[in-house]
Amino acid sequence: MRIVVLAGGIGGARFLRGLKAAVPEAEITVVGNTGDDIHLFGLKVCPDLDTVMYTLGDGINEEQGWGRRDESWSIREEMAAYGVEPTWFGLGDRDYATHIVRTQMLGAGYPLSAVTEALCARWQPGVRLIPMSDDRVETHVVIDDPDKPGTRKAVHFQEYWVRLRAAPTAHAIVPVGIETAKPAPGVLEAIAEADLILFPPSNPVVSVGTILGVPGIREALVAAEAPVIGLSPIIGGAPVRGMADRVLEAVGVETSAAAVAQHYGPGLLDGWLVDTIDAAAVLSVEAAGIPCRAIPLLMSDVEATAEMARAALALADEVR
Repeated sequence: MRIVVLAGGIGGARFLRGLKAAVPEAEITVVGNTGDDIHLFGLKVCPDLDTVMYTLGDGINEEQGWGRRDESWSIREEMAAYGVEPTWFGLGDRDYATHIVRTQMLGAGYPLSAVTEALCARWQPGVRLIPMSDDRVETHVVIDDPDKPGTRKAVHFQEYWVRLRAAPTAHAIVPVGIETAKPAPGVLEAIAEADLILFPPSNPVVSVGTILGVPGIREALVAAEAPVIGLSPIIGGAPVRGMADRVLEAVGVETSAAAVAQHYGPGLLDGWLVDTIDAAAVLSVEAAGIPCRAIPLLMSDVEATAEMARAALALADEVR
């Protein structure tokens, strides 16, 4: 079985761990979001790609869900002693090595997809991890400017998410550079050849949504013969993790399992899974033309997540 997964960071990575346990024989291609990428201290940082790579390669800090296990912070402390900004984005010593290698390879002319493949050669994640694009795309968020009342400004998504904790009202989500970005080599081919395509419980606006914004990817998914099955990142009217409600509000989407399904749309989704607490949403999702089932969606451990993956496979068989 050939499975394609469009993944963001923590939610996507943890779902992938369960998916691998559910179908260990499957060939899994992960199309990773790079809209969260940021340049810091002269280094190219790819948070979502690294979270998938570290999680599946058994190097993740499980408590945080991001960064390296057994991390140390000497470089960050020295940078702070020099007064170098930003101080709000934490890069550990082990993590720095990944970004240094990536930046060196990019500087030598290798595309991000080739660099990601080289990094994965160390971590052996057991999936093929491809960035959504080799082109630079960076998500920005338009917020009120606290220094200039009555005006707005755009900040990098990482500043909005990490430093500001998504507290300011987001008026718009702007993936800069996406209009001219091209899918990375292998992305469209993997979609066309897939037996199943999955949207894990990742952020529908700034993770999966950004991947869908790369010209050609949504069209390839709509044209694919494989069923596209999504799992809701919203349970009981709230995000399972993070502040997805804040960015859903920015694009005019209600924070509910049914609204996210309709946001993706029946032209894209062939099936949708909601949590049992949202079972009442099944009828409205199906009325919108999307087959829907209610199952437990909390990724409490690998086996619970594997059960979610099995339910997605079962729904795919129903609608195939």
